[in-house]
Amino acid sequence: MQDPKSNEQAATTAGRCGLVRKSLLRQLFSGAYMMRWNDKLRPCPLAEIDKQAHKMIVTAVLWTRACASRPQAAHYPLAQELIEGALFDYFFRLVVTDIKPPIFYRIQANRSHYDKLVDYVLGSLEAVLSPLGSFWDRFQTWHTNRESYEEARTLLSAAHQFASQWEFQLIRPLNGFDRELPQIAATFKDNLRSLATRVRGMDDILADTALSRFVNFCGQLRFQVRWTQLARIPQTDVLGHMFFVGALAYLYSLTLDTCQARRVNNFFCGLFHDLPELLTRDIISPVKQSSSELARLIRDYEEEELDRRILAPLQEAGEHLLVTRLRYYLGLEAGSEFSQRFVSEGSVHTAASFAELHQAHDKDDEHPLDGQLVKACDLLAAFLEADESLRNGVASGYLTQARLRLAATLQDRTRFPSCLQLDSLLADFD
Repeated sequence: MQDPKSNEQAATTAGRCGLVRKSLLRQLFSGAYMMRWNDKLRPCPLAEIDKQAHKMIVTAVLWTRACASRPQAAHYPLAQELIEGALFDYFFRLVVTDIKPPIFYRIQANRSHYDKLVDYVLGSLEAVLSPLGSFWDRFQTWHTNRESYEEARTLLSAAHQFASQWEFQLIRPLNGFDRELPQIAATFKDNLRSLATRVRGMDDILADTALSRFVNFCGQLRFQVRWTQLARIPQTDVLGHMFFVGALAYLYSLTLDTCQARRVNNFFCGLFHDLPELLTRDIISPVKQSSSELARLIRDYEEEELDRRILAPLQEAGEHLLVTRLRYYLGLEAGSEFSQRFVSEGSVHTAASFAELHQAHDKDDEHPLDGQLVKACDLLAAFLEADESLRNGVASGYLTQARLRLAATLQDRTRFPSCLQLDSLLADFD
């Protein structure tokens, strides 16, 4: 349990979390409404937010491979460029919606046309993103100077191509009548073949390896619907939820002015925090929390299955750094993915509170991770899912009660630090 006084003290030095407002949450969430491959017959909904999640899981793998050839001090700067580049492209895409790639590439090829499109996007997003300060400045640089961040753009392009082709393989059997498909398939093949020669690890992802099985396995989380017993609009799944939590944790970390390692680790913790649900399905919180014995049993089973089906095969294939990172993001040495943790002398340690982590361990070389912040973002995601459905007119007594219960939990300062200003954020929704 948090010490409210220590959290109040930390709040004075923790940055400007009030900059995370309802408009930012709704913009980030709007990718759950945006359908991909909208002119094709699809076997299931293919939402933009799900594709972004899969893309970033592939990006995490490519980042790990890229780290093998560089010093430790260069790991987190590249990760930040990858995370922010992905968010920059995601926010951009949410404004321009689902333009067919050939049309978008033609616009990009014409500098004056593309500049007009960028100006329109910047004007649409300024009110939402400019309060984030330097993040907004880097957003503008990313889209106005396409020669910047060359390595990050290449890695993200490889991850984007893979995630998009993964979706294409889903819809291809249903669209045999579509004359566009052969050209689309050929384009993916050519692009991925070219990228495999330039991006370390891409050849292994495209082959039948433990790495490819891992990223394919993760892609299946888009089939796992959340709140399965309730009708909601929009319907959300585990894959997109993980991206939302990771992105929100990263944006909160920026407003906290954390060290670079902490914001990167918070993002990847959020991105992977529900990975065990691929093995156990979505066990609802009331069941998990019905008894401490059951909670421990579920946790033990999740860890056993994680090791057997994901971590052990990757370890045997020599993906040691990836396994180490996944174990850290999932909190396997800390007892929970939502624990406050850091690394000292090669071992994982837990911090007693947000204040302790923020004041004593906010250093890149200690690899801090805010599990409590990620938990707050996890609950905020669930709150927003309930709120959006109610706002869209799809309601039930259970959904209304869930929204109230989530709001009450988020405003409990014995669980979450006051500097997150969750009470004022939730007041925007009243």
